Amino acid sequence: MAREYKDSGIEWIGLIPKEWEFGKYKYIGTFVKGKLPKDQNNENKGLPIIGASEMLGKEYRTYTLDLNVPICSPIDILILWDGANAGIVANGCDGVVSSTTVKYSCNDSRFNNQYLYYLLKNAEPFFKSKVNGTTIPHMNSKYIDEYICIIPPLSEQEKIADYLDKVCGEADEMIALQEKMIEELKVYKQSIITEAVTKGLNPNVPMKNSGIDWIGEIPEGWKVVKLSLLTSKIGSGSTPIGGANVYVSEGVKFLRSQNVYFEGLDLSDVAHITDKIDKEMKGTRVLPGDVLLNITGGSIGRCYYVDETLGKANVNQHVSIIRPKDIDTKYLKYSLQSSLGQHQVSLLQTGGNREGLSAAALCNFKMLLPSKDEQQAIASFLDTKCSEIDSLIAIKQQKIAELKEYKKSVIYEYVTGKKEVI
Repeated sequence: MAREYKDSGIEWIGLIPKEWEFGKYKYIGTFVKGKLPKDQNNENKGLPIIGASEMLGKEYRTYTLDLNVPICSPIDILILWDGANAGIVANGCDGVVSSTTVKYSCNDSRFNNQYLYYLLKNAEPFFKSKVNGTTIPHMNSKYIDEYICIIPPLSEQEKIADYLDKVCGEADEMIALQEKMIEELKVYKQSIITEAVTKGLNPNVPMKNSGIDWIGEIPEGWKVVKLSLLTSKIGSGSTPIGGANVYVSEGVKFLRSQNVYFEGLDLSDVAHITDKIDKEMKGTRVLPGDVLLNITGGSIGRCYYVDETLGKANVNQHVSIIRPKDIDTKYLKYSLQSSLGQHQVSLLQTGGNREGLSAAALCNFKMLLPSKDEQQAIASFLDTKCSEIDSLIAIKQQKIAELKEYKKSVIYEYVTGKKEVI
């Protein structure tokens, strides 16, 4: 017999099975904001801290037990409220809830906890829509409390949860496999770059000792030269007076560290400044042929070059302008991207807790210098090889995006009753 449906009265839900009910989250559970543990830097002395880094798989921290910080368990559901990542929903675990996270604990016997997790997972776009940059108002519990939840019979919830565990688990395994292959391709790409900029393209060329332990042997005709001797400018940008408040919707591009990647310049969220401010900051304008290198924060070391298509642009203080004089632009870019360049990024960081590279440190970078013709041949070879690898990576990234969309759609279809677990 065909399933009967009724209008939910809620646009994003549409029709739902006739026997399903509605409720509000404030009546079925409790919303608790996390707090920042006082002793968060002490390792291996307490429960895990569950926050943005942990939920995104970037870090694992423990701390000495602070009774003022909310404790979560595997039956809780966590929702991240951290800037661009806000809205991400995850199953809880034994730990404490940090200030970037809230926990939702269900106390209604009508619910299967895993079904409730998928129901909240389906609401991620709603939670994300309540985020305004990194400001605090989105922490308000009303965004969950007043949200409508769908309540199927408990037996059906259990079927839905079991089915989604299976389907989403399989999708997650495929995503993890694609991510692993992407990481392997990135390692392979860097090994090709490193081999080319440290050994050249001729495997039979005579080698000599570079005189530097961590560099080892280099081709006989190559030199080891400080970066300062090969450039006409090494310096960072600056932020205009007023900071982000003076950005405009159109004007001179203002590049920040989030615009500089190993694969190229990402201008999808580029800021702009006026011509007047650009003139005031003329010392930090970029020119075609410049190499841009991120010198602070988590993206330190990422670099790419500027070509004629960029147009007028300036940079902020987190990005260094390296202007080649006696070294090919693309060869310099590949040298900085190689293990040789990235090793020096690690060796020469300064600035205490905030990772950073000074202009003086960059001036002392050691570059391996073949002839100009060989530099260009190496750069041309790497352009071709890296393009091939980047194409493979893009295919796998697209596959990941498709799998994530599939997970979203299958969760939506089953928690709203559009499809039934038979």
